[in-house]
Amino acid sequence: MSKNIQSIRGMNDILPDATPVWQYLESTARQLLKRYGYSEIRMPIVEQTDLFSRAVGEVTDIVEKEMYTFADRNDDSLSLRPEGTAGCIRAGIQNGLLHNQQQRLWYTGPMFRHERPQKGRYRQFHQIGVEAFGMPGPDIDAELIALTARLWKTLGLRNLRLEINTLGTPASRHAYRDLLVEYFSAHHDKLDEDSKRRLHTNPLRILDTKNPDLKDIVAAAPSLHDHLDDVSREHFATLCALLDGMGIAYEVNPRLVRGLDYYTHMVFEWVTDDLGAQSTVCAGGRYDGLVEQLGGKPTPGVGFGMGMERLILLLETQGIATPVTAPDAFLIMAGKTAIQTGLALAETLRDALPALCLTSNGGEGSFKTQMKRADKSNARFALILGENEVERGEIGLKPLRDGGEQITLPLSQVAQQLSVFLEKTQQN
Repeated sequence: MSKNIQSIRGMNDILPDATPVWQYLESTARQLLKRYGYSEIRMPIVEQTDLFSRAVGEVTDIVEKEMYTFADRNDDSLSLRPEGTAGCIRAGIQNGLLHNQQQRLWYTGPMFRHERPQKGRYRQFHQIGVEAFGMPGPDIDAELIALTARLWKTLGLRNLRLEINTLGTPASRHAYRDLLVEYFSAHHDKLDEDSKRRLHTNPLRILDTKNPDLKDIVAAAPSLHDHLDDVSREHFATLCALLDGMGIAYEVNPRLVRGLDYYTHMVFEWVTDDLGAQSTVCAGGRYDGLVEQLGGKPTPGVGFGMGMERLILLLETQGIATPVTAPDAFLIMAGKTAIQTGLALAETLRDALPALCLTSNGGEGSFKTQMKRADKSNARFALILGENEVERGEIGLKPLRDGGEQITLPLSQVAQQLSVFLEKTQQN
């Protein structure tokens, strides 16, 4: 016998008992983004490798270690997308959506990074991404942060704190980079291998190291805030004032640099202590030079991504109840005549009651077996149709969840009665 084929490690099935919470998170985010004026865009999951090398940065962990890259039959180098911003910009440039325009876009779907799978971090993971183009001021930065704060409130999430920082303009950051190289070079013997590798290619990433042995060295490093130009200072000060005005609490974290090369000015993260090491659930920032870097006309941009797996894990960890998907009614049909009558009745009910969620028994089975299926489905009611009921033009309606008594109705009245039950459910 051949061996069963298993899923790839770190790429997980999302089973039917788990999908309701995913649908709830997606629909809640979708409705909120619509309220803020964002339109959905859908991009391919495979792009040319050069797109990510140019956007994310060739010396980042993502490009160096984590991308799924392969040569197709034409010998072109392609990669599964490790993040969504680069593909969104590529689509915007290619389809003429960005130059001299304002765009508010969002997307959702799987991303791929080859890293060690652990709780809250997988090789195929899912993100909701939000991008705004053509707006250079800190007002759109503040609105994006307010949007995320409203999402946490809508979902009922607690214990999330906002950390923000400024990375300045490319010019100010370049001068600061030289200072960092000089500083960390003086401590070269104490750096770990990752930090030594980054020293002359991406020294800002050393500030974001998770190595506790480097904590004191990093803490004593020069601060970018001491080397910002006036434009960067004003942008960040205005952002802080706008957040203060909206009553959104935040912490300024001068060591927050994010893992991607394209950020300028503001960066932010929403973090929690409720998930252990995987503390970041949403992160982003401004990337004013990225559109031009990818071949478009100069266009300011800002955005964020949030990991759905981590948000769902946080909902579960905090014990927040989410809607359970279950049918309103389960139709039991015992006997050939009952099946013929019942299937026609089911379609009539679906025509009359578009909001009705009705599951019909399939595969026949005894009355006892079908009742077990009805109970397992978590339906609120069982509609019971046997040969005797068909002969009398009746149907039984049995409550399955509140202990009420079974009643018998003429077939002609079942739609009306179910409508009453549905209206009561919506009111509750």
